[in-house]
Amino acid sequence: MSRVAESALDQGIAARLKRTPDGLVCAVVQERGTGDVLMVAWMDDEALHRTLTTGRATYWSRSREAYWVKGETSGHVQHVHEVRLDCDGDALLVVVDQTGPACHTGTHTCFDADVLLAADR
Repeated sequence: MSRVAESALDQGIAARLKRTPDGLVCAVVQERGTGDVLMVAWMDDEALHRTLTTGRATYWSRSREAYWVKGETSGHVQHVHEVRLDCDGDALLVVVDQTGPACHTGTHTCFDADVLLAADR
């Protein structure tokens, strides 16, 4: 289900987005100071609009089928400094200042646990 028509997102930006069939765009979240990739989440037009207008990272939860503002319940807030659209229009880079761990497991990033290939091989 696409939620494109329900959003106040600038139409110029909306026209550039290439969404999944259910109206979502992948959002890669990067920490501003370290460059660490913290997590990957999903945004629809409304989540992107809320992020751009509030400066608080807002995502669409596919499992709960609801919007969530990062840190709203945990206190692990993401203050957004920059949002970039990739050249194909199918991914966003969200640059944030992260308060506390970004991952729901309590680690700094969602990519701390499983290293599949290391540079020292």
